[in-house]
Amino acid sequence: MRAGLVADGGSDLKMILSYVDSLPTGDEKGLFYALDLGGTNFRVLRVQLGGKESRVVDTEFEQVAIPQELMHSTTEELFDFIASELARFAAKESARFRWPQGRKGEIGFTFSFPVRQTSIDSGIFIKWTKGFAVSGTAGKDVVECLKEAMKRQGLDMRVSALVNDAVGTLAGAHYWDEDVVVAVILGTGTNACYIERMDAIAKMGKLADGSGKTIINTEWGAFSTGLPLTVFDRDMDSESINPGEQIFEKTISGMYLGEIVRRVLLKMAKASALFGYPVPDKLSTPFVLRTPDLCAMQQDDSKDLKEVETILSNTIGATYSTLGARKIVVEVCDTIVKRGGRLAGAGIVGILQKMERDSKGLVFGKRTVVAMDGGLYEHYPQYRNYLKEAVTELLGFEISRNVIIEHTKDGSGIGAALLAASNSKHVS
Repeated sequence: MRAGLVADGGSDLKMILSYVDSLPTGDEKGLFYALDLGGTNFRVLRVQLGGKESRVVDTEFEQVAIPQELMHSTTEELFDFIASELARFAAKESARFRWPQGRKGEIGFTFSFPVRQTSIDSGIFIKWTKGFAVSGTAGKDVVECLKEAMKRQGLDMRVSALVNDAVGTLAGAHYWDEDVVVAVILGTGTNACYIERMDAIAKMGKLADGSGKTIINTEWGAFSTGLPLTVFDRDMDSESINPGEQIFEKTISGMYLGEIVRRVLLKMAKASALFGYPVPDKLSTPFVLRTPDLCAMQQDDSKDLKEVETILSNTIGATYSTLGARKIVVEVCDTIVKRGGRLAGAGIVGILQKMERDSKGLVFGKRTVVAMDGGLYEHYPQYRNYLKEAVTELLGFEISRNVIIEHTKDGSGIGAALLAASNSKHVS
């Protein structure tokens, strides 16, 4: 972490500046919009803020699926679709929301793809992930792309804040609870960010103000050095679209856990006729076993593991399985998920220890909150428990009592609207 703060490229961890140096205080008032583009769906929200007394007065949101063909289209086509949906949503404003006369609408834009942020309201696009292959975006400012599309739609709005989902989650959670200092996303992919002192960021040069704080986006999924990997991890990595990259993400996030389990089961089936002979064909299909399947199998508490039998039959075509084989499958799921949860917990402890050492004991002596979002954390109880157990084990019981890990559902959208408010061009 420290190496990444000294210089760009100094570490596996990119330690990206968010340019968020004024977190929401609770004083924010007015109507603000958020656009949350994180994957195959995006959300549009509007949030009415009422200041310290009433906080978030009202919210409304819609989720929109991005048509498959637009994931492989041009920048203009994708952003035109997003802007048209935003315009349609804005046109449906209800009486519950009060729009100040003569004021431009302001948006917080959550963009959860790699971007080199250049200010609070601008960022240069690096590359598409999550199955997107949109042409013509590399090297462009994503805020400008959205602005141009809004102009083509006749929509008069201003982007006041560009944030990634982890940063939005931290801002949203901190608004309700000032003890929140770290936010972690654990879903299909993973990321973490935290509040850092400006004077600890050497790569900011003279801009590093000793009194101020900002949010650092670690991009921790890219951490790839020194992790203990198995042959199954190495084989999966070598066959992936980005070999040698995102190794931490490949061991802890929802996209990959099922695939690691599939590879273990395939080897066992070949070596020991785990599912009889011949080995089921579908077991050789990459990513046929998904993390929700692992979760469902681990929740099966029936004597004969009937749910496990059904999932094995439906997903990998294992029409024959003994109770002993099903127990082994559950144990394999548990082993891979335990490792993932414990590594994620270790990552959280790493961030907290770095903050503690740099602040001379100002983190562990008091209530410290880690805001968590993402479907993997939310829906997989065993993963969640292993993560929390690892944090307790690594920090010790006394210190870990002050570390609160809290689920913050869909925090990044509201967080983006709050950051639009705290970086508003208008003074309330």
